[in-house]
Amino acid sequence: MRDRSQLPKRVSEVHNAHYEDDVRYTMQLCGWVLKPIGMWYLIQDSCSRNEKIVSIALIVVCFSALCFVLIPSGLYLFLVKQDVYARIKLFGPVFFCLTSTIKYCYLGTRGAAFGRCLRHVTNDWRLVRDQDHREIMLRGALIGRRLAALCAIFLYTGGLSYHTILPLSSKLIISENFTSRRVPHTYPGYDLLFDPEASPAYEIVFCVHCVFALITYNITTGACSLAAIFVTHVCGQVQILMIQMSDLVEGKRSKGTVQNRLSMIAKHHVRVLRFSASVDEVLREICLMEVLASCLIICLLEYSCMVEWENSDAVAIVTYFFLLISFMFNILIFCYIGELLMQQYSTVASAVYGINWYDLSGKKALDLKLIIAMSRYPVKLTAGKFVDLSLNTFGAVLRTSVVYLNLLRTVTQ
Repeated sequence: MRDRSQLPKRVSEVHNAHYEDDVRYTMQLCGWVLKPIGMWYLIQDSCSRNEKIVSIALIVVCFSALCFVLIPSGLYLFLVKQDVYARIKLFGPVFFCLTSTIKYCYLGTRGAAFGRCLRHVTNDWRLVRDQDHREIMLRGALIGRRLAALCAIFLYTGGLSYHTILPLSSKLIISENFTSRRVPHTYPGYDLLFDPEASPAYEIVFCVHCVFALITYNITTGACSLAAIFVTHVCGQVQILMIQMSDLVEGKRSKGTVQNRLSMIAKHHVRVLRFSASVDEVLREICLMEVLASCLIICLLEYSCMVEWENSDAVAIVTYFFLLISFMFNILIFCYIGELLMQQYSTVASAVYGINWYDLSGKKALDLKLIIAMSRYPVKLTAGKFVDLSLNTFGAVLRTSVVYLNLLRTVTQ
């Protein structure tokens, strides 16, 4: 059944003359990271036939690169005999590759749901009337852009250093019959097909791994930017709702009777609540993958830093440390936007009680009880409906990683 409260009565109706620029400003960074992996045109409805063909071609290329890394390295991890530390060192990258592939498939299969959320954001920009409301939404869009930019900076800095600095810092071991490298590829497992250390095979695989790194970090950054756009937009709509409630009694901003203003507030509140529920529904699987991957990968990176510290490998220590900070900051962003959403909804009840409700007639004042009652159960961003994303969750992820680290050190001693 179609949710009419999420869509305007007349989609062609425009109150904001600058809505196209506002929408472009809000979604620009998200489009930059999703277009190279072919997902942006699956989400957007207004795309041409040629853009759809390009999107399909990009998806085939990206999925082939993911499989080119995941399948050989996965088989090498579980079938080829190695020492314990080599398995632990490889398990983190393989697990990250697996989770990135799952998130990529999820973005593709849920493209229509993401598209509905983006259309909702576009319609809100189209229908905003007051300039101060538009400024609130622009501030929310700026926060979303900054969060997406920070996520991209940390991921690309840490991830590309891991895929480039370690292989490029390896030394050549030259003998009469062969030339090998002390540090192998980031993702091994190509020995059964060809000699991955011979030139130009080494350079080709190295370039494919760099492209693979860009794809995986685009996937993670794209998911983070979508979450940031949706949550900051919800926060802006909640702030607009509180401004409307502050004007309920006196009616300085809105014309009409108290009943009309109360009806407008109720409709806006229901619209925001339903959009928030849609955002949680479309993001919960991605958030679950982020939480699970962060707990395990942060633990493995901490262990790798400790091992390389004992080996006195300065390059490896710095590389793993930057990668550790990148993954910690990535899960911090998801937890922060979840905390932001909960805090914004928790202020609704106090905002309703703070207006001059005692100047209303008895029946109209009682109508506010429903808004107060609904604000007692704020919409939350969850990880698969199991965990509420908040700053407490971020602390729990770090504590869990330390527990796994102690267990890992005990097992490998």
